[in-house]
Amino acid sequence: MFVCQKCDAQFPKWVGRCDVCDAWGTVTEEVSQVARVSEVGKVRPAEVQKLSDTDASQTLRVETKIMELDRVLGGGVVPGSLLLLSGEPGIGKSTLAAMIGNVLGAKSPTLYVSGEESAPQLAGRLERLGCDRSRFGFISQTVVESVIKTIEGERPALAIVDSVQTLSSSLLDTTPGSASLIRYATNLLLETAKRTHIPILIVGQVTKDGSVAGPKTLEHLVDVVLSMEGDADHATRVLRSTKNRFGSTDEVGVFEMREEGLVEVTEPGKYFLGEDETAGRVVTATLQGSRVFFVEVQALVETSVYPNPIRRAQGFSERRLQMLAAILSKRAGIKLADKDLYINVVGGLKLTEPAADLAVSAAIASAAELMTIKPKSVFFGEVGLRGEVRTVRAGEKREREAKRIGFEHVVSGTQTKSVQGLLS
Repeated sequence: MFVCQKCDAQFPKWVGRCDVCDAWGTVTEEVSQVARVSEVGKVRPAEVQKLSDTDASQTLRVETKIMELDRVLGGGVVPGSLLLLSGEPGIGKSTLAAMIGNVLGAKSPTLYVSGEESAPQLAGRLERLGCDRSRFGFISQTVVESVIKTIEGERPALAIVDSVQTLSSSLLDTTPGSASLIRYATNLLLETAKRTHIPILIVGQVTKDGSVAGPKTLEHLVDVVLSMEGDADHATRVLRSTKNRFGSTDEVGVFEMREEGLVEVTEPGKYFLGEDETAGRVVTATLQGSRVFFVEVQALVETSVYPNPIRRAQGFSERRLQMLAAILSKRAGIKLADKDLYINVVGGLKLTEPAADLAVSAAIASAAELMTIKPKSVFFGEVGLRGEVRTVRAGEKREREAKRIGFEHVVSGTQTKSVQGLLS
């Protein structure tokens, strides 16, 4: 079988270019070993364990003392688990990994495996973050078989592999970062974590489309997948769990990147709010996991000098912006055919749920008519093609949280049924 080393696509014969990812020269031959039927009879049957005799109590966890991280993990790190921390370069993955290792390394030193940094570089970063360097052991060895032997011999409280794309093998003749090598190394690390009951945190880079670099099966092998999101131009970092075998994936953690490292945001609900009251500024209540965040949406409407008016959005879908502009023109009588529209979500947060439709529509209407929205108001609701405003999930929770932090007026699908009354 011929396999692409970039996207893991399979082909019956060699090709120069992969038809899936359009990469050149990445297709190599892999020989699969198939067990013969005669050899199957020599294998001993596995011992069956009765689930009725198994303790179904809550899984033992080790708290990281980082509240936002423990919230996402479901209470802490499970011994013997394999965790994947992914994100774009420079987003703060290594910083968060060092913070975790500093806490868990209090009883037994954390083993830090890095193929990207030297010992002086790591020591300097730990000192800048205020970490205790005596809680860390460091190896620059990237051969995965050697790494596993070191983990078994040192028995650390936590092993950090930064990053999985730099691992190599003494048994496989493939380049580091290839799909087959990443899959092979992850399998070995998973087996080591289960056998030694030592949690292993592997750091992985992401591609331009936001997926983990390497085969997609990497996400299926690990126990927990953590994703660090954020914008390089903003200090906000959002930690999500897209997979968690030991808990829920409904929680998110919010951090702020500072010179001393990642700092937890204690009140993320109103962290993204501004203070000024101007035309085109609207506050919406968005649901991130199980938490309600209040985010400021800004709109700018200007007469276009181009035949085709501009539609630009930062933190919001441009396709949905075009749809909402058409709905406002048709159903609310706000003429936008010759207007340029700009939408900005303050703080670098991305609004992906339909509940932000009403806030974006209100911001556009306010900017187009140069009318200020009533102070201490919050908007949320899904807008349909007929101009109707629909209720969204957890509407009562959003309204209750809005009242708690001081909002006096809540406009949603329960209070208004169409976009025609946005400025009334």
